[in-house]
Amino acid sequence: METVKQKQFTGERAAFFARDKKIVECRFFDGESPLKHSENIELFSCSFEWKYPLWYSKHIRVESCTLSETARAGIWYTDDIEMKNCKIDAPKTFRRSTDIVLENIEIPNAAETLWTCKGVKIKNVTVRGGDYLAMNCEDMEIDGLDLVGNYAFDGAKNVVIKNSRLMTKDAFWNSENITVYNSTIVGEYLGWNSKNLTLVDCTIESLQGLCYIQNLVMKNCRLLNTTLAFEYSTVQADIDGKIDSVLNPSGGRITTGEIGELILQKDRVDPDKTVIICRNKQDV
Repeated sequence: METVKQKQFTGERAAFFARDKKIVECRFFDGESPLKHSENIELFSCSFEWKYPLWYSKHIRVESCTLSETARAGIWYTDDIEMKNCKIDAPKTFRRSTDIVLENIEIPNAAETLWTCKGVKIKNVTVRGGDYLAMNCEDMEIDGLDLVGNYAFDGAKNVVIKNSRLMTKDAFWNSENITVYNSTIVGEYLGWNSKNLTLVDCTIESLQGLCYIQNLVMKNCRLLNTTLAFEYSTVQADIDGKIDSVLNPSGGRITTGEIGELILQKDRVDPDKTVIICRNKQDV
């Protein structure tokens, strides 16, 4: 593998079709698509300052590098990329790419980031401004995601999330096969129109959340300031503490300490299809 060190790359497609290179302490600026169609590339302590740095690339390793805000739409149609200890200031990074590993990454400007990707592993990643993060992604393993940004994981499938903090309105809409462990989720209208959403040891705060869900499972969760929950959802829920209000679940079993307001409208749902157990009150 050839080593390229402390070089400045300029001009469009400056390292187009590069193969088998270790690139160290280099600067890519003033030119689009510098590493387009590259393969077997290792990047260390490099900076990218212009658009489309890694498109149609394969087998890429990136460590301690920076994508500036102007390196927009940086990584599209790329297969097998691992990034560690990097800062990504650019929006629209990662699109229609596969086999992505992100570890110890900061993404402070994450608009339209990580869309329609498959095979994604995330560990200790901080995201800000990331509306629609991971939209239509599949097969994700996440441990330690700190997210502030709305509408996360819309249309996502086959996702496992652990030890995370998600401050995100309308998360998991239209999603399928999502499991979240030991995490905090804050946001309105959580999980609408999803299938097979499982929450384990989670703390959730949501306005009219967890509605219109097919097969919602909750184990040892807490629902803080959560109102009008479970409307038209089929649910198996074990809630630690109080639920402020529950509205028209379609069926299943809800076990909780207390429900502030229970609304079951017989013209809209069959109350007999849902068993509700309140530990601190007489069973309903």
